[in-house]
Amino acid sequence: MIGEWALAGRKLGVYLTWFLIGADLYTAYTFVAVPSGVFAKGALFFFAVPYVATTFAIAMITMPKLWTEAKKHGYITSSDFVRDKFKSPTLAILLALTGIIAELPYIALQIVGMRAVLTVMLSGIANISTVVEVSLVLSFIVLALFTFATGLRGATLTAVFKDVLIFLTVIVIIVVVPLSYGGFQHAFAAKKSFQTLAPVAGSAYWTLWLGSAFALFLYPHAVNGALSSSDEKKLRRSTALLPIYGIGLALLALFGVLVYAVAPAMKYLGTFSAASRGILVVPALIVYTMPSWFAGIALLGIFIGGLVPAAIMAIAQANLFVRNIVKEFAPHMTDKTEASLAKWMSAVFKFIALGFVFIVPATYAIQLQLLGGIIILQILPSVFIGLFSKRLNKHSLIAGWAVGMFVGIYLVEVANHFKSLQTSFFNSSYGLLYIGLISVAINILISLVGSAVAAGIGVKSPVPEKA
Repeated sequence: MIGEWALAGRKLGVYLTWFLIGADLYTAYTFVAVPSGVFAKGALFFFAVPYVATTFAIAMITMPKLWTEAKKHGYITSSDFVRDKFKSPTLAILLALTGIIAELPYIALQIVGMRAVLTVMLSGIANISTVVEVSLVLSFIVLALFTFATGLRGATLTAVFKDVLIFLTVIVIIVVVPLSYGGFQHAFAAKKSFQTLAPVAGSAYWTLWLGSAFALFLYPHAVNGALSSSDEKKLRRSTALLPIYGIGLALLALFGVLVYAVAPAMKYLGTFSAASRGILVVPALIVYTMPSWFAGIALLGIFIGGLVPAAIMAIAQANLFVRNIVKEFAPHMTDKTEASLAKWMSAVFKFIALGFVFIVPATYAIQLQLLGGIIILQILPSVFIGLFSKRLNKHSLIAGWAVGMFVGIYLVEVANHFKSLQTSFFNSSYGLLYIGLISVAINILISLVGSAVAAGIGVKSPVPEKA
């Protein structure tokens, strides 16, 4: 059964669910992107701190409700819920494709983080780029085999091991480095330009914070983690504990400042181009401040921090592809065939993302992940509002999704002058605004107004069948 492989049989308790969902937050990308953003751009990237606090509040409201619906009707994905709620295979397919596409750059960025770890670890080796790429391919072959055999259970147990290493690393670095290198005062003084970067446009900060907060638990892998819980009360408890990860993330963001106090690390980073050195900030900080034995443990934690989320994300993609796309055209597929196909597709999606990394430069891949956030936000009306409203019209939701998607992608192109993707902010008279929030606001407006008009002319919303 696909539920056994993809959702661990819906049997995870409070702490395993906490570790599993936390593994989706503390990824190799997190260890790379947040500190590197602070390192290069300053205070804007502290948006991650209120963002995680807000997103867990959103999860507390939405995920237990979705879990109840999923348990009652046997749903595996959020698209299962949408299909049944609105009696619309078309809407379910669109949302499944949205989730699959939005996950690809997210998986790719786990690989970017893993590559950063390998680059620092293998510094000085001849033909280092070849060695790194071979190592990544071998790692993903092992990951594909492991995920195929164990499913979400294996990913959960590995997440526990990974998170212990990650928390240990964060606590040790945030205590030892300031004490050994003159404290944060010295770090800020070393980064002479940091104060000039600190003031950020308020609109850029809060719109990125709010848009990202609404996006996280729309991603298929976050839904997967929530639906694996054994019951609603345990899910609520594990969600209530998730802000502990937010504390760790706040400390992690400071790594982007601390590295300025470590002259050997800065000298090493100076050997790389400005575009690529940011992703090496945390591995370099660890290697140049910690004993070699501890550095090895810490870097292992970050590396596994890429493998575990990549596995969970690929499982979520496979669920969507098999249940909400293939099964629409092969409704008589047996449970055994469904589970087998999902296992194979999880491997396929992993290697598509791996190829993505080899083709697309790391800096461009990071920007595509922000575009992924804009894309995934467009399923918000169908999933989040759909959980609590019986008045939404499926045609209005499809129209809202289409317009929101078009506006989001078009504004990204306008913001970048139809050239290489460099920003996900639209410069308006109100300041810099995160395009994801603009596009989903238009989507919601169309969905709600269209549904109200449909109700006004007598078009009834479908009533889901009772279990």
